[in-house]
Amino acid sequence: MSKSIHTVAVDLGASGGKVILGSFDGNRIKLKEIYRFPNGMTRLKNNLYWDVLRLFEEIKKGLSIAGNLQDFRLASLGIDTWGNDCCLLDKDHNLLENPHTYRDPRTDGIMEKAFDRMPREEIYRLTGVQFIQTNTLFQLYSLVLANSPLLSAAGSYLMMPDLFNFWLTGEKCCEFTDATTTQFADPNQQAWCLPILEAFDIPTGIMPPIIKAGTRLGNMDKWLSDELNIKGMPVIAVGTHDTASAVSVIPAPAEGRAFLSSGTWSLLGAEVKAPLINSEGFKHNFSCYGGVCDTFLVWKNIQGLWLLQECQRNWKEEGTEYPNETLISLAEQAKPFGSFIDPDDLLFLQPGHFPSRIDEYCIRTGQKTPKDKGAVVRCILESLALKYRLTFENLQKVLGHKLSSLYIIGGGSRNQLLNQFTADALEVPVWAGLPEATSLGNILSQLISLGEVGSLEESRQLVSASFDLTCFKTGIPGTWNEAYQRYLNILAGSHTYNF
Repeated sequence: MSKSIHTVAVDLGASGGKVILGSFDGNRIKLKEIYRFPNGMTRLKNNLYWDVLRLFEEIKKGLSIAGNLQDFRLASLGIDTWGNDCCLLDKDHNLLENPHTYRDPRTDGIMEKAFDRMPREEIYRLTGVQFIQTNTLFQLYSLVLANSPLLSAAGSYLMMPDLFNFWLTGEKCCEFTDATTTQFADPNQQAWCLPILEAFDIPTGIMPPIIKAGTRLGNMDKWLSDELNIKGMPVIAVGTHDTASAVSVIPAPAEGRAFLSSGTWSLLGAEVKAPLINSEGFKHNFSCYGGVCDTFLVWKNIQGLWLLQECQRNWKEEGTEYPNETLISLAEQAKPFGSFIDPDDLLFLQPGHFPSRIDEYCIRTGQKTPKDKGAVVRCILESLALKYRLTFENLQKVLGHKLSSLYIIGGGSRNQLLNQFTADALEVPVWAGLPEATSLGNILSQLISLGEVGSLEESRQLVSASFDLTCFKTGIPGTWNEAYQRYLNILAGSHTYNF
């Protein structure tokens, strides 16, 4: 290759977004952050929303910066976001309302009502998706139960990345990896699951076609390319679900290894070659989602560093801002195994004062409350590592075979203390790195679509040649085994709903 190829990834998460430039010279790939911007939920009375117009304006700013770099021309653009959330457009293609966030309390109690319409077992058999009240199915069913006029007024339905792709190109479609997060898509047929939509009175006619990751949507609309001074740039529907993009770059064969995409959420699972929906998956509440390049991802959602992020926000509001490095140092000095929480208890689903909620959980389960900030952080990190062990053990039951290693990717891979706790708790080698795995997967999906990289395997070899990972070896297991048994007893006696 005589000249480098340059593509742009827009990676939009619940706490912020970034625009990343990927440069490929035929042998290695380099990433450069072009623009970063905050994201967050907007509360209005009892509801939580995303400000998507502001987010699109931020995306435009980042693209303008990237597109007007003088040294080269951009070959393509791809956007990824979190899953579950969606929006409704009217028949003139305008937003009917700002999209609600998945943490919106409108879905409180909706799952139990949904099972009166269709048994839990049947929903799982058709979709293979973990039951969490944040799922799109329960978001839309909450509209049905509220007799909302929005569904009858809707002309089309779009997921979050599909909305931005529509605004970029004028094309309405839903990319497969994100569609599978809704709990009304059929992973075997790679189509919308009409029996579920019909059972819950969700209009089927508003659903756009489902397309594969890597599909070229067309060039950026002229009005936008003129505004940004970017001419003729193709937009590619990458693996638009951020975890699907992130997992695609793990530089190791899928056989025998698990992955942990670590960030606001922790997604712990394994890559498989075909949809895997079985009784063990139902029993342990695992999902089977779509991956890129005809792969499938069996995983379980765990509330991850969201708990620490909320504590940081709470302490900042109280007058002191604690960087991650400071909190990790305090946690290292705190007493081990002082108290544990279930990160997936509903206490921790919605925003609030999390140090107080951690105290509440500990009191409810007969434990001592953390005495200081270091103890709070250590409680969160140790509890996450122990929840990872439980999930890792259950994952092997779902798969029907043992796993010998874990690869941690995403922003949370920078948390070396949590990485070491995870290796100690699971008693397997843990490889960690690729904090920008999602953007990297986004860019590699574009390069495959452009024909610059031949396959998923080739792209993983490229990752291995371009980036290093750190290995965390397991320590002395005795104390962690004792802590794990105590942790299981606490979960068994919690007597509250979790996922």
